[in-house]
Amino acid sequence: MHDTGEASSVSATVRPTTVLVIDDEPQIRRVVRSALEGETTTVLEAGTGAGGLALAIAERPDLIVLDLGLPDADGQTACRSLRQRTAVPIVILSARHSEAEKIALLNVGADDYVTKPFSSDELRARVRAQLRRASGALRPDAAALLVIGSVTIDFAVPAVSRAGVSVHLTRTEWDLLRALTEHAGRTMTHAQLFRAVWGNVSGDAQQYLRVYVRSLRRKLEADAVRPQLIVTEPGVGYRFERTPRT
Repeated sequence: MHDTGEASSVSATVRPTTVLVIDDEPQIRRVVRSALEGETTTVLEAGTGAGGLALAIAERPDLIVLDLGLPDADGQTACRSLRQRTAVPIVILSARHSEAEKIALLNVGADDYVTKPFSSDELRARVRAQLRRASGALRPDAAALLVIGSVTIDFAVPAVSRAGVSVHLTRTEWDLLRALTEHAGRTMTHAQLFRAVWGNVSGDAQQYLRVYVRSLRRKLEADAVRPQLIVTEPGVGYRFERTPRT
């Protein structure tokens, strides 16, 4: 009896989570609901961008799963509209594989993406990772402030600027930047970075990292084509340089 009471006490402390799914295909919404809904998670559904935005404002969910193929709005417009109204994580569902489009979505406020077809396990793991980040992953560090050339990174706020201009990073980009800077001067392999940022999540480590590193470079580097801060070690991984080459 003692064990049962203790378990009930622990269960009672778990904060309920609300996830909003915006997708015009009922079967996809059912798959997402089946993957995410549980004792501590409620799933809301919307079939249009306008309906999703209204629900996001009214219900204030903890996370949004957004499909790009909506009947009343393109993916970037829908994502931008949501980001203007809420700071919660936005996970994109997409059948499109273009790196340029994925980076554009990160630039307008998406935090992560899952490419169709996807497994329920992968979606569940990515959603959990985003909820963990939202609940406190952007924690202050002992060495919170980095100034490298024109780039200032403050993990305690958190905030980043380049040449005095504020730069927006998604939660995933923050986690990637943190992992790289914590091992500055050393090359981290694709597998090491993937584990550090996404945890035990399935997926193509090199593909995901290529998209997010490219996005970070566009935001931080003076010349993203010839990066000085985030350096590629071909076939191995990436390295953050505190003293860029001149």
